[in-house]
Amino acid sequence: MKQISRRQSLLYLAASILLTPFAGRAAAQGLVTFERSTLTIITKSGRHEFDVELAISDRQQSQGLMFRRSLPANAGMLFDYKIPTSISMWMKNTFIPLDMIFIGADGRIINIAQRTVPQSEATISSRGRARAVLEVNGSTASGLSIKPGDRVESPIFKK
Repeated sequence: MKQISRRQSLLYLAASILLTPFAGRAAAQGLVTFERSTLTIITKSGRHEFDVELAISDRQQSQGLMFRRSLPANAGMLFDYKIPTSISMWMKNTFIPLDMIFIGADGRIINIAQRTVPQSEATISSRGRARAVLEVNGSTASGLSIKPGDRVESPIFKK
């Protein structure tokens, strides 16, 4: 059996990381992947469209946006809990500040936790029974004048 040097080993490791697409690394690390959809938030200032990943399963919801280092400006993650309930979340292993938008079963925004603190274990909760949570980059809600009472259009809120 041929032995390789520590330097060669590190070079092979670096090459495998650089050449492996994210999905491959995610699977290798046991991370789940997400289906995508679009949603629109209707505010007094207009319609704002987002490309979102869907966190539907327990495993997807547990992982959420953990371990991400960036998120495109018009992107986010929609957590669909299906049954309205009091929802609590945290930012453990999440490296980017987020706005958490809690949404009722009727598609109306209940409350917004703005600019949550990366890696914090503090509990962030809905102020009432929510069906879903939309996570977007921190400061998005204030930048787009998104407020409680605004409406979210998504297939999950169709009657």
